[in-house]
Amino acid sequence: MVTGGARLAGEVPVTGAKNSVLKLMAAALLAEGRSRLTAVPAIFDVPVMAQLLERLGCDVLLEPGAVSIDVPAVPGHEADYDLVRRIRGSIAVLGPLLARCGEAKVALPGGDAIGSRPLDMHIGGLVKLGATVDIEHGYVVARARRLVGTQLWLDFPSVGATETLLMAAVLAEGTTTLDNAAREPEIVDLCTMLQQMGAQLEGVGSSTLVVEGVEGLRPTAHETVPDRIVAGTWAIGAVMTQGDVRVRGGRADHLATPLDKLVQTGAVVDVEPDGFRVRMDRRPTAVDLVTLPYPGFPTDLQPMFLALDSVAEGTAMATENVFESRWMYVDELRRLGADVRTDGHHAVVRGRARLSGAPVRAHDIRAGAGLVLAGLVADGVTELSDVHHVDRGYEGFVESLVALGADVRRETVADEPY
Repeated sequence: MVTGGARLAGEVPVTGAKNSVLKLMAAALLAEGRSRLTAVPAIFDVPVMAQLLERLGCDVLLEPGAVSIDVPAVPGHEADYDLVRRIRGSIAVLGPLLARCGEAKVALPGGDAIGSRPLDMHIGGLVKLGATVDIEHGYVVARARRLVGTQLWLDFPSVGATETLLMAAVLAEGTTTLDNAAREPEIVDLCTMLQQMGAQLEGVGSSTLVVEGVEGLRPTAHETVPDRIVAGTWAIGAVMTQGDVRVRGGRADHLATPLDKLVQTGAVVDVEPDGFRVRMDRRPTAVDLVTLPYPGFPTDLQPMFLALDSVAEGTAMATENVFESRWMYVDELRRLGADVRTDGHHAVVRGRARLSGAPVRAHDIRAGAGLVLAGLVADGVTELSDVHHVDRGYEGFVESLVALGADVRRETVADEPY
């Protein structure tokens, strides 16, 4: 329940990245023994991934802000549908299990309803590394006595495919070159952990990764990279509400494109030793955006920025190049009074001085966050349902908003009968 009219002001902390920590947990499978991750966000997906690792024979200890994973000499190799369907990030166990066990059986994943995210590049790359891969009864079944290094090229710099092939290649025989690899900070974070485990990697942070396979890896301790999407959400909220927010722990260098867009709206962004500060003292100016793989504008911040353009001065166009179904939430934004028209990959937004509160529903994590920000600049009360999506990506979302001065509360309601 979001009551509009509040100005966000104060300091908000950012913890580890959702889009990194699940992959780091999967990477622990590559080495026998106990690995420990810190800066672990308290989000829904982490305990689900912990359950999945426990099913594979690991001893997992969840603590506030940390997780320890003790991996047996021979982990299980089958990831069941009942857990995999709940978080798409669980497909990350495919590469490590194949590399460690010589086989992996992982259910086809679920996750957010934002469009097709096929596994063609994951599977094609594993086949080139020497695996046989089949889809059987809703499972990806991969087998290889020993993976062998090769030359790989991704048609698109897919984060998931880069992670899968990277984690498979670190224990392969010989050299693997992965061209057109994703460059996101979360990929760099995974590479850093793998290097700490003894992996031989070159080109980290570039579009070409060179992996020299090793016989074995060792467990490690690693701090998760800060969540740039959470940090960006608070930055956009500050601009929308004409506020003043310090994002403690946020990495401005990981948000160069979005923060530049916010400066174009009229905001002041200051980089500080432990984060960055965003200030806005007037109605924002509408700004166009085009989503692209990193270092371009992140698709995960597109719903929040569209909400910003909905109350900005002028007209803007947003172009979505990553997920074809990311406009599903636009009908909900329109319910709040936004003037948005979509056509294929494009959305045209005509800014209005104010939105109006209404009941809306979250289709995915980022759409839910964007609708909450829209509710902050809407007259009356905005009631957002299906908030479990937001819990998958944001630790203490409501509490953080309240600490910044927002009038937001969570209510438990009975499911309506069909």
